[in-house]
Amino acid sequence: MATTDLPGTMRQIRYAGSGGPEVISLETAPVPSPGPGQVLIEVVAAGVNRPDVAQRSGVYPPPPGATEIPGLEVAGRVVALGSGVDGLSPGDEVCALVISGGYAEYAVAEAAHCLPRPRAVSLVDAGGLPETFFTVYSNVVQRGRLARGESFLVHGGSSGIGATAIQIAKHVGARVFATAGSAEKCRFCEGLGAEAAIDYKQADFAEEVKRLTDGRGVDVILDMIGASYLARNLKSLAPDGRLVMIALMGGYKVDGLNITPIMRNRLTFTGSTLRPRGKADKAAIADGLRRDIWPELDAGRIRTVTHATFPLERAREAHELMESSAHLGKILLTTGR
Repeated sequence: MATTDLPGTMRQIRYAGSGGPEVISLETAPVPSPGPGQVLIEVVAAGVNRPDVAQRSGVYPPPPGATEIPGLEVAGRVVALGSGVDGLSPGDEVCALVISGGYAEYAVAEAAHCLPRPRAVSLVDAGGLPETFFTVYSNVVQRGRLARGESFLVHGGSSGIGATAIQIAKHVGARVFATAGSAEKCRFCEGLGAEAAIDYKQADFAEEVKRLTDGRGVDVILDMIGASYLARNLKSLAPDGRLVMIALMGGYKVDGLNITPIMRNRLTFTGSTLRPRGKADKAAIADGLRRDIWPELDAGRIRTVTHATFPLERAREAHELMESSAHLGKILLTTGR
């Protein structure tokens, strides 16, 4: 589609207040225009992520100046360029990290936060790449400094983040372990490359990690649970280990924690959130992905795992599935374009 063929309006999802999936509504709105350094993408698919649910619940608002339309990642076709954009042209198939606005038929993205659709990934499935791959690469490889020959544990291994983390850690050359909430989910993790997956409902993951590593522990943990796992995470780390927090599903306050293991074992306790990071930071993550991970996606050696797709107008059902935690991999919204 040439830029002159753009419609004046589009369909998009809006939250009519804070609450459960019932606040999700479909509306018609003007098609946005890209600013300097930005592109307009005709969205084919958009990923559904935990931060979208948190935003809907009223606890994770968009940064100042960003649209309130939810959605942090999209895949589709470039249809218009803002001033100063080089290296992209109308018609290019891309996926992009966006600060908000992904649940729509058209979305604006920073050109520097766009990546080409990998050859082995469909344009629909590419809608589930950016949020998880940006998050995992920046936290496991850049912040966690996971290296070949080390060991790695990811909690929630059957989630979109978990499935990505298992594969990237395996690509780095680490021993990979995961936790998950059922035998089926554990098999899913092992099918992606985890050496062992621990059913956290049946066993203490800290004891299992020690057993699996002959008492040493793992070098890096990627955690999205937070407070309720912190003490056991510290027990699960090897000397000089790194704990990287990316979400707080299990709370954010810990009382009575013994911090001696941090000092005794020289542990690093860090974390980050992706959405508030600056444009230059996200561009640097995109450059690292393009160099280190995209060739693996192109060749099919790393893959995205789509559990289910829903048309845009069924976004409520997509959120209900996300909150059920019954999915294995990514949940996507499709526009039919």
